[in-house]
Amino acid sequence: MLKDKKIVLGVSGGIAAYKAAALTSKLVQAGAKVKVILTESATQFVTPLTFQALSREPVYTNTFVEPDPNKIAHIELADWADAMVIAPATANIIGKLANGLADDMLSTTLLATKAPIFVAPAMNVNMYEHQAVQRNMQQLVEDGVEIIDANAGYLACGWIGKGRLAEPEEIVTFLDLFFIRKERMNSSLRGKKVVISAGPTQEKIDPVRYFTNHSSGKMGYAIAHAAYLRGAEVTLVSGPTNLMAPVGIKTIHIESAKEMYEAVTSLYDEADIVIKSAAVADYRPAVTYTQKRKKNQVLGRLKWTVQRIF
Repeated sequence: MLKDKKIVLGVSGGIAAYKAAALTSKLVQAGAKVKVILTESATQFVTPLTFQALSREPVYTNTFVEPDPNKIAHIELADWADAMVIAPATANIIGKLANGLADDMLSTTLLATKAPIFVAPAMNVNMYEHQAVQRNMQQLVEDGVEIIDANAGYLACGWIGKGRLAEPEEIVTFLDLFFIRKERMNSSLRGKKVVISAGPTQEKIDPVRYFTNHSSGKMGYAIAHAAYLRGAEVTLVSGPTNLMAPVGIKTIHIESAKEMYEAVTSLYDEADIVIKSAAVADYRPAVTYTQKRKKNQVLGRLKWTVQRIF
């Protein structure tokens, strides 16, 4: 969901600014277009050149430096963004945004944008827990700002507690899920119930052998994900695969054709759409053994001990 999304990343002055470089890289790898604004304090930790190299975009540090005389830079950035992310967000920038202050490139852009704003705090645990900081963060929540909460752990100052910047991977996932939710809100399948079967079935001969069809399950999982993005309430009935269950999708894991049949038919009457993309095995043993059979016993009897499933 981050492909071609336009992200303005604001980096304020804390030691966690080094993680913002990794975040920039991961957003670019996810297909996003990233433009970075550094506060003056942030430049003491990481140079603008680092972010320029990672984003392949100009980096902004000064409200009064206008690269293009035909545009006002902070207004141009505010209008360009699909989302604005502040990571790390110090107590200072949180306080500015909560109280509508604008005295640098980052704060002026934040007040000018109509894009959703995400704040990822990072600071000493005592600062984080201070009533003024908590009050400011609560004000941001009331203003519609999304908070990507800090983690607890060992802090650069030596204290142990809450205040660690969320990991870059966590921030990317948070943004991804936000855009998925946004996409689902206005999609054509919203409110529809969709049932999808995927993957192979395994028909056991004994505890170690079975009949099956070659199937990765990728097509069914991709269909389920696409239906979910279009707002559907999706149930995926999956045979054994190496794929992770899609986020937000109810997944029923089965092994045999009989189990898949029972699962799909139990959902069938309430479904608006049923898509059968599973590779169901063509045969099953007439007898399933509870102990492993010798190879010659299996092969010798195979031709008369199978039944067609359908």
